[in-house]
Amino acid sequence: MLEELQEHVESIDMANDLHSIGGLVPLLGYLKNSHANIRAKAAEVVSTIVQNNPKSQQLVMEANGFEPLLSNFASDPDVTVRTKALGAISSLVRHNKPAVTAFRLANGYAGLRDALNSDNVRFQRKALNLIHYLLKENTADCTTVNELGFQRILLHLASSEHGDIREAALGGLLELAKHDVDVGKVGRSAEEDLKLKALLEERIEGIRLMSAEDLGAAKEERQLVDTLWETYFNEPSSLREKGLLVLPGEDAQPPDVASKQFEPPLRAWAAANKDATAEKKQAPPLLLGAGPASGSG
Repeated sequence: MLEELQEHVESIDMANDLHSIGGLVPLLGYLKNSHANIRAKAAEVVSTIVQNNPKSQQLVMEANGFEPLLSNFASDPDVTVRTKALGAISSLVRHNKPAVTAFRLANGYAGLRDALNSDNVRFQRKALNLIHYLLKENTADCTTVNELGFQRILLHLASSEHGDIREAALGGLLELAKHDVDVGKVGRSAEEDLKLKALLEERIEGIRLMSAEDLGAAKEERQLVDTLWETYFNEPSSLREKGLLVLPGEDAQPPDVASKQFEPPLRAWAAANKDATAEKKQAPPLLLGAGPASGSG
């Protein structure tokens, strides 16, 4: 039932109608179901409903949907449930100031720190993407993140064998570096600088040893390493002199790791085709089921 429901709520109109027909509150109730796969799937449906949808974001907040999502993210024994709940929270807080405030007040950053320390790559990836988004939108949160010891964790993850984890961790470090520059922070210890320098030198060597194919795929990582080096040490990285920053045929673009919006595919298609379908309105599909059977006479 939840899988079928998710297909229907890819449409923003049908997502918003779910509350009107009395379906939102029961859906949120499934976040507390005794079966882990039901809790996980319910969070996935909620994520689809609130994705880029301010009306449904507000409805979920008003229906107290944030609390069970945060509880599942922070303490569910099943890592898949935690990951799906984090995905729903990520969709809920985007461009939603009340949800961001609720996340802060509920000590959400401590939950993100725990997610980064997990050994589940998907969980780490979702946490990194949300951290990067929150820091870009609320630079003052960099102070909280520093106090919670995120820099040490990000330094560790920036050496991950997974390229997207490395990029997202480097992006987080860059946001912290920009904040340090903006507030005029000069209190970094020599030990912190040495650790960061060693990490960046390690990444530069790793980039140098990449195959041509991997080098092309690591464009964002190359730019992030160079920008971090210049931000912290006020000089270009050796990637430039080695000719590894901008490869032949590439345009130099600033890194933007936080641009991942996770827009559901059907909703993206619907937005792109909105004008084309405005003139030709079709009857919406049934929400669930096939309807009552006709009499047989």
